[in-house]
Amino acid sequence: MLREGLKMSPDEGQEELEEVQAELKKKDEEFQRTKLLNGPGDVETGASTTIPQKRWLHFISPIFVQALTLTFLAEWGDRSQLTTIVLAAREDPYGVAVGGTVGHCLCTGLAVIGGRMIAQKISVRTGKSLVFYFFQFYYFF
Repeated sequence: MLREGLKMSPDEGQEELEEVQAELKKKDEEFQRTKLLNGPGDVETGASTTIPQKRWLHFISPIFVQALTLTFLAEWGDRSQLTTIVLAAREDPYGVAVGGTVGHCLCTGLAVIGGRMIAQKISVRTGKSLVFYFFQFYYFF
């Protein structure tokens, strides 16, 4: 994979990126159109013409559901979850819940930001192969 990544031209994969960006733009336009069709609400009374139950649907996107599912499945039953269970049994469960949530959010946030920065500097194919070799040597030694 590393050899393939190094031999790749810088423009390879650009077509896929443009396709994804066009799809995201199309979905954003559909979202804006739907928002306009629902109307901004009654200006005089301040009442909204949209159904209140649908407001929370704007926050749930396919990427949100995918990230939630992947994170949940990756964390289910791992050592950090088991450690959190033991810690909550011994200490204040509310403090453990808040501390665990904030810690996980910070860790995941750093991974997202770091991944975004790395993806802008090197190709995904090269990055995957470098990470693969890193973990291979790490576990070997």
